[in-house]
Amino acid sequence: MLVLQSMIIWVFSALDVFLFYLLFEAMLIPAYLLIGRFGGAQRSYAAMKFLLYSLFGGLIMLAALIGLYVASQTLLGNGTFDFQTLSSLQINTGLQNWLFLGFFLAFAIKAPLWPLHTWLPDAASEATPGTAVMLVALMDKVGTFGMIRYCLQLFPDASRTFAFTICILAVVSIVYGALVAIGQTDIMRLISYTSVSHFGFIIIGIFAFTTQGQTGSVFYMVAHGFSTAALFLIAGVMMARGKSRNIADYGGVFKVAPLLAGFVLIAGLSGLALPGMASFPGEFLVLVGSFLRYPVLAIIATVAIVLSAVYILWLYQRVATGEPRGVVTEKFGDLRSREVWVFVPIVAVMIALGVYPQAVTRVIEPAVQSTLDRVGAVNPEPTALKPAESTKETTP
Repeated sequence: MLVLQSMIIWVFSALDVFLFYLLFEAMLIPAYLLIGRFGGAQRSYAAMKFLLYSLFGGLIMLAALIGLYVASQTLLGNGTFDFQTLSSLQINTGLQNWLFLGFFLAFAIKAPLWPLHTWLPDAASEATPGTAVMLVALMDKVGTFGMIRYCLQLFPDASRTFAFTICILAVVSIVYGALVAIGQTDIMRLISYTSVSHFGFIIIGIFAFTTQGQTGSVFYMVAHGFSTAALFLIAGVMMARGKSRNIADYGGVFKVAPLLAGFVLIAGLSGLALPGMASFPGEFLVLVGSFLRYPVLAIIATVAIVLSAVYILWLYQRVATGEPRGVVTEKFGDLRSREVWVFVPIVAVMIALGVYPQAVTRVIEPAVQSTLDRVGAVNPEPTALKPAESTKETTP
C-alpha cells in the first residue's frame, strides 16, 4: 500500500514525460497485487481484468510517446522528454491528432470514461475497502490529471478537435453510471458506478474549455476523493460487521448504530453534491462552465443529478431506515471511538470545502487560466444574457 501511495505522489510530480510513463505503468504492480492477493472471491479475475485494460492503454500511450520523441528530434534536432520543452513544440495537426489519441486512450481507461470503464466495478468491488479507496479516490485521478497536463498542453489543436466528442462520452458516462448504480444490489459495485458518473462530470468540465468548467473539474477531483473514500470506508465497516456486500442484508442500521447511519448519510449527501458539502461547488462550476460551451449537454448532465439523488437516498433508505433486519442485530454494534476518528477528519474537510471553496479555487484558477491560454480557448459569452440590439425602422 505504501509503495502504491509513493508512486501516485511521484506520478503527480513528474515533469519528465518518460518518467511519468514509467510511474504510470509501475503503479499497476502494487495495485494488481493488492487486488489479486487480498481481494474477494473473484479477486483473480478482477485483478487480471484491471491489469489487461491498463496495459492495453499503456502500450498505446508508449507508441504515442515514441512518436512525440521522434517529433521533438525532427523539430529541435535533439530528442527530449522534458515536459516544458515538448509543450512549446509546434507539431502539425495531423500528427497531433494521433499522438493525442494515444495519450487520451490511456487516460480514459484510468479515469474511467465510458465505454472503457468496465474494469472499475470488478476491481473496486473485489478489492478490500482500503485498496478501493486508493484505486478510485487517488489512482483514477491520474487519468483526469493526465488529460489536463499532457493532452491539453502537449496537443492543444487536437484537444479542440476532439473536445465535443469527448464531452458527449462524458455525458453518457454521467447518465449511464447513475442508471446502473440504481440497479445495484452490491454496495461496493454501487459506489463504483457512482464514480463512473462523477468522473463524467470531471471530464466534461475539462473539455468544455472554460475557466469555470476546468476550475470545477479540478475542485471536483479533490472533493470526489474525500466523499468516495468515506463511502468505501463506511462500506468496509458494514461488511466487517455483517460479512456481506448485499444491500438487502442490511436494514434499520440507524436504530442499532446511529453514528454509522449518520456518516452514511453525510457521505452520501456529499456525493450527491448537496449545497454546503464538498462536491457542490465543483459540480456547480462544471455545469455552469459546460453550459457556456455546450448548453444541451449541460442540461442533460443537470437532469442526471436527479438520478444521483435516487441511488444515494435509496441506498440510505434500504440500509439505515426501518426495523433492524438481516445481519443487523444488537451484536452489529455502532462505531468505536477509533473508527469515529477515522471519519471525523474526512467529514470536516468535506464540510469545510463546501462552505469555503475559495480556499482551493483561488489556488486552482491561475493554473487553469494558463492551461486555457495554451489551448487557445476563450470563455464564450452567455448569449442568452446579452442585451438585444435595438433596431430602428427606416422610412424612405
